[in-house]
Parts: sequence; structure tokens; C-alpha cells
Amino acid sequence: MATRKIVTLGNVTLRKKSKPVVDFDESLAVLLDEMKATMIEKKGVGIAAVQVGVLRRAVIVEIEPKEYLEIINPQIIKTKGKVSDTEGCLSVPGFYCDVERPQYVKIKAQDRHGREYEFEAVDYIARCICHEIDHLDGILFVDHTEEGQKYKKQHGVE
Repeated sequence: MATRKIVTLGNVTLRKKSKPVVDFDESLAVLLDEMKATMIEKKGVGIAAVQVGVLRRAVIVEIEPKEYLEIINPQIIKTKGKVSDTEGCLSVPGFYCDVERPQYVKIKAQDRHGREYEFEAVDYIARCICHEIDHLDGILFVDHTEEGQKYKKQHGVE
């Protein structure tokens, strides 16, 4: 399976809001398959389409070892609790910092065929889902902390 190049911090594409997926066709299937292959190759646990330069509301998260959830056009329905833990990102290689995220999240989304579903997650998987959904709105984990703000300043990026 082909992989794609990861867009990194400093590229303006990462700051753009992704558009809803409207065509659930072969090109979406190829995009999702290539996103997954890229994520696995780069040893990530989540990836958003914008991270491979495609401004569509599509995300993949590894919810169990070698079990992946495709999340298209996600909407966060409910969150509970707050917990802080270390995050990194394929688009910000080599930098990690603690970020506060919901401990629980419930989302409504679509699969690659356009079928709607709901999914609930806690702890690490909730964190991953929220991190990836942030990407769809042009938000990066470094935007959530002072440490991340300092990192952006040091590297001359927004």
C-alpha cells in the first residue's frame, strides 16, 4: 500500500479547517488506506487527512493493537472529566508535552461507506480521538500549552 508525505508544523495547510466528506467513493477508500499505511509506517496511533495534505474531515485512530477506527465527519457529542498526559504528533516530530483533554468522549461519525455510528472512548483513546479531531479544525496539540507556545516561538512557526 502506498504511503503519503506527512505535512509538518509550519505548513499552512495544517492551520486550515477541513471540509466535510460528501463522496463516499473509491477515492475516499484509497485516502483512508494510504492514511493508515502512513500512520503505521511512521509508528503513529492516529492520523487526520490534513496531515497528508488533504482538507477532508477524515481521521484514523488505532483503538487496539492493529485495530483501527475510521472516523469520517466526526462530531463530539459529549465529554466528561479532564486529565493531563503527554502527547506527540506526526506533524510535530520530536516534541512532546502534557496536554489536558477530556477523560471521556462520545462521538457521532460516519464510516467509509457513509453509515453513521456513535463511539465512546475513555482515557488514552479519548485523548487520541480529541487530538485528531482538533486537526480537522486547524488546531495542534502545541496550541494547548505554554510549553507548546514556546516551542512554536523558538521554531518561528504558528
